[in-house]
Amino acid sequence: MNVERNLPVIRERKLAILKGDPEKCEQQKKAGKLLARERVAQLLDPASFVELDSLMADAGVVTGYGTVDGSPVYVYAQDFTVRGGSVGASHARKVLKVLDLAEKTGSPVVAILDTAGARLDEGADAMNAYAQMAGRVSSLSGVVPQIALVLGPCGGIASAIAGMSDLVIMSKNGQLFVNGPQVVSAVAGKQIDMNALAGPEASVRSGMAQLACDTDEAAVAAARKLVGLLPVNNLDEAIAPSGDDVNRELFELNGINEVSDVRDIIRSCVDYGDLTELGEGFAASMVTALGKIGGTTVGFIANQASKDEGRLTVYGCKKAARFVRFCDCFSIPVVTFVDSMGMKISTAPQGELSRNGAQLLFAMTEATNVRISVILGNAIGMSYAALASRAASDAVYAWPGAVISAVTPRIAVQLNDADELKSADDPYAKREELEKRYMDDVADGVNAAKKGYVDDVIEPTATRSMIAAALEMLSGKRESRPAKKHGNLPL
Repeated sequence: MNVERNLPVIRERKLAILKGDPEKCEQQKKAGKLLARERVAQLLDPASFVELDSLMADAGVVTGYGTVDGSPVYVYAQDFTVRGGSVGASHARKVLKVLDLAEKTGSPVVAILDTAGARLDEGADAMNAYAQMAGRVSSLSGVVPQIALVLGPCGGIASAIAGMSDLVIMSKNGQLFVNGPQVVSAVAGKQIDMNALAGPEASVRSGMAQLACDTDEAAVAAARKLVGLLPVNNLDEAIAPSGDDVNRELFELNGINEVSDVRDIIRSCVDYGDLTELGEGFAASMVTALGKIGGTTVGFIANQASKDEGRLTVYGCKKAARFVRFCDCFSIPVVTFVDSMGMKISTAPQGELSRNGAQLLFAMTEATNVRISVILGNAIGMSYAALASRAASDAVYAWPGAVISAVTPRIAVQLNDADELKSADDPYAKREELEKRYMDDVADGVNAAKKGYVDDVIEPTATRSMIAAALEMLSGKRESRPAKKHGNLPL
């Protein structure tokens, strides 16, 4: 071995790899995209990145590890300037090494995706490479958090790998698709725009992506924030010191009679009002978000009563069920804010709606993480059973005036007191009287509290402190379930 002879050669080779192909790097920049190593550098703490297999330059992917706010993170970034970041055998070997190390060390993984697809000249080797990567992502699911940053094309099997991650973030250049616009346009008989088909807004609306950002920089910053919110693995806790008083009274909620935007309620409850909503453009009647209370990361699920009376829809149930299972994987407590008139009323065949209602109910009742419910207004039918019942919650609170019932008071009176209404001299006054009686005697949250279904009827201003107290009380929760491989979620 001749160190003096080989070291300059290695240095020169590494320098050439770091510089890349000037023409292709310029094209990447003109497209408004950062280079792979620039993306990694912005994701990780300064000077913390350690690159692995750097001499495997033709693989088209940059891999390694570093830290985010001092916590270890593994990362792989597809390099579009090297053969379009296409996936082949060497590409997969580098990625699989990172995923293996992430499992051994219990560290999160951030995948930065920007690829032209499979290396067609490798044939079955390229397909096997994709399958091996997908299998490893599946194996790591629920072990360490996996975040996919889609900052360029991500089609076919690559889009499925992104979808298998816990969270998907896209920039304006991101494209998530199975069939590209040429194929779709040929079938549709008209020109289909790639952005309309697979861009960030379309992907968020479909539920595939949770966050859409304007630039690479903004997307990477969002990933950094999410890594900081999540535990490093399924045996860790996402807790950090907070200077925001857990007993802070929410004076802004004093005298509130109607919730116009449930996100305002959640922001009032979280530390410093810092809330990260996920999937905002998907199933708007259901809100899912992450924030902290007393330094503890909490997942929030809430009905947006201003949207279709907060009724549970097919996609709303899917959105909430997926989110609660994600939180349960990493023992992140879930707080539900319930104000819903129940399942959506539709004349269409009810099978799909029933199945997805069952999916949400299954996910909430199967979860073993801490679950806290606050009934803000209505908790009717399935919305009560899935989001605020004893089967779905460890602690249940209700605001004054909360309604807990199988149906609304109006429908209850229509079903139970039809004869009395018909014989009344003034049916309208009689209906009002009967509805009030049903509320007072049956559906009011106070009645549920008397029977133990609600732990307490609380002042809205005390909502944050009551949730914080419940989180503290339940922090040591341990729950044993019957031995089984896994439940059969109604997909």
